Amino acid sequence: MGNIGKMVKKVELPVDPPPLDRHRVDEILGGSRPEMLWGLPAIAQALNVSEATARRWAADAAVPIYQPAGTRTHFACRSELMAWLRNRAA
Repeated sequence: MGNIGKMVKKVELPVDPPPLDRHRVDEILGGSRPEMLWGLPAIAQALNVSEATARRWAADAAVPIYQPAGTRTHFACRSELMAWLRNRAA
């Protein structure tokens, strides 16, 4: 009976998962068209508008383009933007 403890292999699991950054989000969500759009150039391209227009729209609180406090980076979810565009056109 004393040898049973020696046959069990201990496996250590990570305490915390790796941080969720934009690259991991895109990898998790997958697809050829990522759900998350990072930066005004990518957002403008998805909306088929100029970067200046995307910047102007980002200043409007009703538009689902986000800029975390204290950063210069913008991001958006493609599905939210497309829903906003559909409602805007209606």
